[in-house]
Amino acid sequence: MSVDAIEENRAPNIRSLSVKPVEPTIGAEISGIDLRQPLSITQRDEIKALLLKHRVLFFRDQPINHDQQIAFARQFGKIYPHPSTRDETKRFDPGTADSHRISAVEQRKLYKATAGRWHTDTSWLVHPAWGALLREVDIPPLGGDTIWADGHAVYESLNDELKEKIADLYVVHDFQSALKRVNLDYPIVAHPLVRTHPETGEKILWLNFSQYPSVIGWDRADSAALVTELERAYSRPEFHVRFKWSKHALAFWDNRAGLHYPVTNYGDYPRLLERVLIEDFDAPAHY
Repeated sequence: MSVDAIEENRAPNIRSLSVKPVEPTIGAEISGIDLRQPLSITQRDEIKALLLKHRVLFFRDQPINHDQQIAFARQFGKIYPHPSTRDETKRFDPGTADSHRISAVEQRKLYKATAGRWHTDTSWLVHPAWGALLREVDIPPLGGDTIWADGHAVYESLNDELKEKIADLYVVHDFQSALKRVNLDYPIVAHPLVRTHPETGEKILWLNFSQYPSVIGWDRADSAALVTELERAYSRPEFHVRFKWSKHALAFWDNRAGLHYPVTNYGDYPRLLERVLIEDFDAPAHY
């Protein structure tokens, strides 16, 4: 018997997945699985295929804890420890910070954030994380949704003239102020404004509106005008899926396939979620 067959037989998760698409091109709710248990090889591959198809997957009624969330993520790749988890007074140990608490209290304190922005995670890295899992910890009774946008559908909606204009452009994302707070010396890097998804081959309009994006080689005014035009394209609801968080809910998305937006309509409530990032397959061991 092959190793894969042995692992398949050992895995306790043997029920078939139930898939309910939420929007035509983005978002699906997945049930018929217990995320506290290890996945079979077949289930892991099925979830990955569904993720590539639907871009973001939603799981409800999954009472998983911190360790179980990390264990689930590790079945899809190596965990990336976000530098914001480091203590400003100590050196960072990449082996001790597997998750990142997304705290509304900290966001308001550090960034004076009163409204969300369309963004993708770790776009400041040479090799941004490919996947992300976000788990409910403490959500407001009303509000606090998260919206994901289909970056391929947004790109396809652009007229041919604009597609031609942006085809070979590169954009930088400036995360330096946050990195300096945790004493991380990392250069500002550039990424293609239109990226080709490495697994689906789709063209994705990909930029982080929360990190002062600017176009390489363009003057500030022209760059800002283009960024504003592209943000309007991303803001069209035809390309969105909106997730209303509930207790024991988890979202798993392909960070390469588009952007997401946290809706900050819950006042001073201390909204708290926990995020785990999965490294790009081509990323170096440590960066």
